[in-house]
Amino acid sequence: MKQELVHVIAGNVFAVSDAQGDIEAEPQAPIGLFAYDTRFLSHWVLRIDGERINALSRDDMTYFETRFFLVPGAASHYVDADVSIIRHRSVHDCFHEKITVLNHSSKPAEFTVRMEMASDFTDISEVGQPGQRSVGVAADSASSQLVLRYQRERFARQTTVRSTEPAEVDEEGMTFRIRIAPDGKWETDLHVTLTMGGECGRDLRADLDSHQRTVRQGMREDLADWLDRAPQLVAERTGLEETYRSNLDDLAALRYKPLSYRNRVPIAGLPWAMGLRGRDSIVTCLQTMAFTPELAPATLRMLALTQGGHLDDALDEEPGKILAHLRYGETAAFGDRSHALYYGAADTTPLFVVLLDEYERWSGDADLVRELRHPARMALDWIDEYGDMTGDGYLRYQRRNERDGTVNQCWKDSPDAIVDAHGRQPAFPRATCELQGYAYDAKRRGARLAREFWGDPGYADRLEREAASLKARFNRDFWLPHQEYYALALDPYGEPVDALTSNIGHLLWSGIVTDDRAEAVAEHLVGPRLFSGWGVRTYATGQRAYNPVGAHLGAVWPSDNALIAAGLRRYRYDAQAARIAAGIFDMAHTLPGAVPEVIAGYERSLTKYPVQLASGGRPQAWSSGGLLMLLSTVLGLRPTGDNLLVNPAVPEGFGRLELLDIPGRWGHSDAYASDRSSECRRSPRLR
Repeated sequence: MKQELVHVIAGNVFAVSDAQGDIEAEPQAPIGLFAYDTRFLSHWVLRIDGERINALSRDDMTYFETRFFLVPGAASHYVDADVSIIRHRSVHDCFHEKITVLNHSSKPAEFTVRMEMASDFTDISEVGQPGQRSVGVAADSASSQLVLRYQRERFARQTTVRSTEPAEVDEEGMTFRIRIAPDGKWETDLHVTLTMGGECGRDLRADLDSHQRTVRQGMREDLADWLDRAPQLVAERTGLEETYRSNLDDLAALRYKPLSYRNRVPIAGLPWAMGLRGRDSIVTCLQTMAFTPELAPATLRMLALTQGGHLDDALDEEPGKILAHLRYGETAAFGDRSHALYYGAADTTPLFVVLLDEYERWSGDADLVRELRHPARMALDWIDEYGDMTGDGYLRYQRRNERDGTVNQCWKDSPDAIVDAHGRQPAFPRATCELQGYAYDAKRRGARLAREFWGDPGYADRLEREAASLKARFNRDFWLPHQEYYALALDPYGEPVDALTSNIGHLLWSGIVTDDRAEAVAEHLVGPRLFSGWGVRTYATGQRAYNPVGAHLGAVWPSDNALIAAGLRRYRYDAQAARIAAGIFDMAHTLPGAVPEVIAGYERSLTKYPVQLASGGRPQAWSSGGLLMLLSTVLGLRPTGDNLLVNPAVPEGFGRLELLDIPGRWGHSDAYASDRSSECRRSPRLR
């Protein structure tokens, strides 16, 4: 059996180890201490008298700290062990580990404690095939300090390890020769500073323990404030309150401050996307509007700050285009495999406008709408000026960067994701159906912003005409009358890509579906070909490319299902939305830990258990946010002017739900709902 991996996270800084707390880099997984896309520790192994240690138990205290309870030697030693070890680990902008060795015997004991240390400074994108780097090592026993440093031209990274107890330091780690009194203990604090360029900070050895206690207490208080600001859930269904709290915790963990930016924004998730990704961050903000609205303005401002300003084929950049991802690693700095700023996504730009409008509807923050008028108008202009690549009025994509640009620049971004029912890939540029829905929604919302906040009714009228024309054209060209669903995409010649996919649910969410076709779409979404029992598959069964473990060819994504359920409720298909919500909540309740990014599309009746995919990470911001969005959807929360509308459709078996202190332009409100009747109530409250 593959050993469990344990992580601690604080935004962009995270550490992944084995169940004992040891770090040994391997190509199959990003194991190590990482920050800003670089591995600062690739080897961190504890030995007692030359023996490896084994786990007894673990206490996951918060997302940023955990404690390992351990004994040396093999399992046969556990019962009568005379010594045990506690490793108390935490991360923030650095890494800290307190090692406590306990002597359980009635006699003094002597031990040799050895911590092996190394760093390869590998870029996270190269974990599977790390390159050779020349790492400088400086060992200083006098100051109990080990410095590991790597530099390539202007790119410099440094790991500095300090101990509070005297140590024999060599180029491969630290050794402590200790004597412990009967029933006594020995402790040392290991503080790992992560430096990007420049010199190390001051020597913290003298006040290290108190400093770390202060930092951890501050982080605990920040988490408590985050949870206090979010609405309180009172649920009759077993486990729902715990699931809710867990997802709030995960969202708290997945916040970071991009360099030279003062506010925290949501990052995509562990392990491969621990940075700003435009799509994931925008969708997370949309999902969590009723719960953690403070994420939205910081994200909008950051994306406006990095908005494309000119044409650059290597970056897939165009004027007005919203960022796909932001990276800090070595390969990005030198353009070896990727780039620091990359714009290869066709959906982020219309979704930026959607988020700006949605945030104003919830918050009433007209100042932000006025502040971001220019970036929003640039985004709207991009849809037609650069997104319409064939002149037929549809938003399309085709990478400019032929070397390493993203092939599919929609949310289903794996290379083989866009295929027809026979598994054939269409030519480029491709117009996937959900992109048209996003463009339609962006134009309609942009029209409202122009009329109500920008003082430009002429521009608003134009956007409304364009949206209406797009909707009519879309329903003519994408609808497959014999199959009664919308095509996945159009090829550059206007021919439909006839696969049945979950993308049609995004069309309901955007509002581009005509009322007379909504029922057929809804029935497909909960029909046996798409609905697995846990959720809606990305690609329906009965098609040649279907694969239940294919991320975009049959698997189930909580984030995808959250948008689908919201779209079903928009068209008043409440029973179908409740069925999807119930399946995803069942999955989250069944699996321990964070909600996975994706699960296999096996029929629920076949496996009886949700099967996780190795390619999916956890925690993921838009998976955790998806659970919150589903909760908002079953309660039917919607801002209407200065009021909060509550229109519940609670799945059977959920019982009574109370969501208290929902923030918005109304101040704070409470929502009450039940599956036993049409009972619902909204109560404004002062706070």
